[in-house]
Amino acid sequence: MTLAKDIARDLLDIKAVYLKPEDPFTWASGIKSPIYTDNRITLSYPETRTLIENGFVEAIKDSFPEAEVIAGTATAGIPHGAIIADKMNLPFAYIRSKPKDHGAGNQIEGRVVKGQKMVIVEDLISTGGSVLDAVAAAKREGADVLGVVAIFTYELPKATENFDKAGVKLVTLSNYSELIKVAKVQGYIDADGLQLLKKFKENQETWQD
Repeated sequence: MTLAKDIARDLLDIKAVYLKPEDPFTWASGIKSPIYTDNRITLSYPETRTLIENGFVEAIKDSFPEAEVIAGTATAGIPHGAIIADKMNLPFAYIRSKPKDHGAGNQIEGRVVKGQKMVIVEDLISTGGSVLDAVAAAKREGADVLGVVAIFTYELPKATENFDKAGVKLVTLSNYSELIKVAKVQGYIDADGLQLLKKFKENQETWQD
């Protein structure tokens, strides 16, 4: 199996991903979705965690070989980023969603030198808005952001549009297309569920019609 399939399988097996095409979830954004993902659960499963962190290391070496510092997004990207930085013997920092309202008012915690080549780690990509805010914050602090790596992407068209508009390269270890194929093969969904899940990827507003 490929890494994308292996991770998709593990996410389903450890119940980091739930699929309910007949009874959708409501995301914080208000979107009705047949899928819910909580990749924080991967941290509790050493084999899955190692699969992911080793995948991240190889992805960064392949796509961002000039990386000089790893930064995790608060909070989900922090543990993964710290493990990756340790494996690669690189400095680590993390990026808050907004500056602290006390002390030095930092948004980036850790020491980042101006012009330092940074890769930002996120756990999940939906529309990409929050991690692209982190990219903007890092750039304001003088970092040279090479790109973003993430465990999983829903492959929403809005995310592609947002990353393209920002001019930021995104590399993910697994994705929605691989996950729903694995889910069908392993019996997590039936043929009707698979069709609903495919429709969601194509159009988040009309997939239930």
